[in-house]
Amino acid sequence: MSAREEILGRVRAALADGPEVPTAAVPRRTPDGSVDVVTLFCERVADYRASVERCSAAELPERLRAAVAGERVVVPTDLDLDVPGSVVDDALSTDVLSAAELDALDAVVTRARLGIAETGTIVLDHGPGQGRRAITLVPDHHVCVVDASQVVADVPDAFDALDASRPLTWISGPSATSDIELDRVEGVHGPRHLHVIVVT
Repeated sequence: MSAREEILGRVRAALADGPEVPTAAVPRRTPDGSVDVVTLFCERVADYRASVERCSAAELPERLRAAVAGERVVVPTDLDLDVPGSVVDDALSTDVLSAAELDALDAVVTRARLGIAETGTIVLDHGPGQGRRAITLVPDHHVCVVDASQVVADVPDAFDALDASRPLTWISGPSATSDIELDRVEGVHGPRHLHVIVVT
């Protein structure tokens, strides 16, 4: 028996007779009707220096065209939205776009899995309309469409709705970091510009 195993064995034996430690309940803030989660989500997204706008389903095509006007755009193969002139990235084909090809594009348009009102966070699980992770991280401008019905109140509500076995990308504003002198640099780890369109 190693010294490590001996020490851990003693710790386990000492804890075996100890009292049961109660687990703290996670406070839940599911909306009671007094909070408009979609409005809160939009406010929090804007707090992160992202562009955010609300529109109807009928207005969405025009808003998308305006958001990516003049840009070279990539979209996932199963995006159910028309983005004229866009390049389709098919993650299942042999012609998947390389990192260099993605870097040559200006923007990406995707859907989201859900939005979190309390934190202004968008979550992608790379399911339908979201594409693979690379297309949401390499282009400099990410336009993300979130349906109002996808907005949840807080992070615990998000975990209840998500499948933890899927690859999850959590986005809270444009990519940003700062050095020891607190000089903010954007676009280091992902898109420099985030544009969220909430469909109500």
